[in-house]
Amino acid sequence: MTTRNPVPDNNPVPDNIDTTRPNVARIYDYLLGGKDNFAADREAAKRLLEASPDMAGIVRDNRSFIGRVVRHLADEAGIRQFIDLGGGLPTQTNVHEMAQGIAPDARVVYVDNDPVVWSHGQALLAHGEQVAMIHGDLRKPAAVLGNPELRALIDLDRPVALMCAAVLHFVPDTDEPHRVMAAYRDQLAAGSYLAISHGTTGETDDDHQVVDGVTSVFRRASAQLHVRSWAGVQRFFDGFEMIEPGLVWINEWRPDPGIPAAGQPRSLLGGVGRKP
Repeated sequence: MTTRNPVPDNNPVPDNIDTTRPNVARIYDYLLGGKDNFAADREAAKRLLEASPDMAGIVRDNRSFIGRVVRHLADEAGIRQFIDLGGGLPTQTNVHEMAQGIAPDARVVYVDNDPVVWSHGQALLAHGEQVAMIHGDLRKPAAVLGNPELRALIDLDRPVALMCAAVLHFVPDTDEPHRVMAAYRDQLAAGSYLAISHGTTGETDDDHQVVDGVTSVFRRASAQLHVRSWAGVQRFFDGFEMIEPGLVWINEWRPDPGIPAAGQPRSLLGGVGRKP
């Protein structure tokens, strides 16, 4: 895996950011080859790679899945409004860049409750009036959708694409994630879309061993991993009509011809549903 030079650990850091505890967003950033990470994050990423050598490839495949989804929604579905829940640190080719590459008038709002993401994500505001990042907890849909900054860009009376890429598996069942997503669904206009990628339970003993190893690493991080069965992930789409090919492995969701997957064939589940 090739990475850019990481940020030196003696760089000034906002007081509310703990650089000694592995952070999910910074681990993800490191695996993508980013520079906004610290020693604890890099050590956690190395342990993830020991548990699952394909982890860096899986992370890149997830970004590719997001890209295919956004391009489809902006192009074929005509969506011009995107809300990215828990999108993580700004990285190469963000959702607003993907969407605006097809539809320059597309509006994108990023939502995250992580102070690391909030701190770095303010740079997105430099992209003009069509992009914003708000500090919000995805588990509180009324507060997120009622945020004045979000409402300044997003018209909830018109179709919206709600992006939940590799984030819901960090929400435990005790926080009732299916109820949370149903609350978002009920506030979205007809013709809106929900896109999800999500970690899942393995099918073989080797799969279970990998899942256990990855889950163990995240127990020490800023958020813990809660993988779910196919049925558990599908349940997030209750009230939506799945578009082809349904809920599948992310590398099987409308793959780009001639572009091979970076990671293993079975990694995250992914799908897109449309609210009728």
